[in-house]
Amino acid sequence: MRDLVVNRNQPNLARLRGIRSPERFLWAILPHAARTFSACITMLPTSSAKAAAVGYLYCRILDTYEDLAPCTQQGRQMMREFAARFQQPTASDDGHTLLPGPALTNSTPIDYRDQAHLLLVEKCELIDRVFLKLPAVSQIAIVHLVRDMAGGMIWAKRVFENQNGVLHSPSQLRHYCNAVLGNPVAFAMRLMMRRELTADERDTAMDVGEFVQLANVTRDMEKDLDRGIAYHPSLIQVANPSADVIRNARAQLFDLAMAQATAYRRMVEQISFRRISLSRASALLMLEFTDRYYRSCARRIDRETWDGPKNSLRLMLRTFPAFLSKRSTLRRVKQIEHNLVNAGRPPLDSWD
Repeated sequence: MRDLVVNRNQPNLARLRGIRSPERFLWAILPHAARTFSACITMLPTSSAKAAAVGYLYCRILDTYEDLAPCTQQGRQMMREFAARFQQPTASDDGHTLLPGPALTNSTPIDYRDQAHLLLVEKCELIDRVFLKLPAVSQIAIVHLVRDMAGGMIWAKRVFENQNGVLHSPSQLRHYCNAVLGNPVAFAMRLMMRRELTADERDTAMDVGEFVQLANVTRDMEKDLDRGIAYHPSLIQVANPSADVIRNARAQLFDLAMAQATAYRRMVEQISFRRISLSRASALLMLEFTDRYYRSCARRIDRETWDGPKNSLRLMLRTFPAFLSKRSTLRRVKQIEHNLVNAGRPPLDSWD
C-alpha cells in the first residue's frame, strides 16, 4: 500500500535524511531507489525480503556511482572501492563493520530521483548496519552480487568510454544487461532456491535480466541521451536525433526484449516454490509490472498493444491467486508470454 502512494517524483528528502533507524531507512528509501522492484521485494517472506532489499540498494549505489560520478574514471574507481569494502571487514566494539563507501561529491543530479539516489549513497552506513545483522548465507549471496555487478558495470563503463558513449551491437547490449540486471536476477533466484544455481539456471537468469533491463533502457532513452549515453548506435549518428530515429531505435530494442519473453516462464518453472508461496506471487508481480510497461512501449513505437491491468492496485490484486496456486501462476505467465511474443518482430542480429 505504501508503494502505491509514495511520491517518487518529489520525494520528501528532508524526512528521509532524518531517519536514524537502519531498518526504517531501508524500507523508506527502497521505493525511491527500486521503482517496481520495491513492491516485489516487500511481498517476499521476511527471511528473504530484507536480504533482497539490502542487495538491491547496494546495486542502486553502484548505479549511482556510474550515473552521477563527475567523470568516467572516478565512477569506475568508486565502484571498485565499494566492492572491495566487503573484503576488508574491520573490528569495533559492536562486532564487524564495513569501511565507509566512497563519498559522491560534485555530482550533477538531473531530477529528484537522482537526489534520492545521492541520499542513499550518503546514508549507506545505515544499509551496512542491516547487512551486518543478516545471516551469513545471505551476506555471502549479497557479496557475490556486489562483486559480480561491480565487475560488469566497470566493463560497461570502459566500453562506453572507449566507444564515445554508445554500445555498438546487440551482443554488447546483452553483456551490459547481464551485468546490471542479470546478476540481481540470479541473486534473487539464489535467495528463493536457497542454493547455488546450476549453469542452466544462471543462463535463464541472464535472459530474464536482459528482458527486464531492456524495459529500463527503452523507458529512459531520452534521459540517457542527455547524459551522453546511447544503447543503440543510430542515436549518436547525428547531434540531435529526430523523433523518428529514437522511435526506430526503441522499436529494435523492444524486439530484442520480446525475443527473451519466454525466459520468465522458464525461471518460474525452475524455481521450486512451496505450495503456498509469497515468493511466487512476488515473481508474478514483477512480470505484471514489466508487461504493463511493455504495453505502453508498444504504443510509443506504433505497435498494436494488448489488454492488461493499468492501475497498480488492480495489478497487485491480480497476483494474489499466485500466492495459493502454482497452476494459476503458470496460466497467467503463459498468457503474458503469448502477448509479448506476438508483439515482437525478429530482432536484427547486427545494427551495423
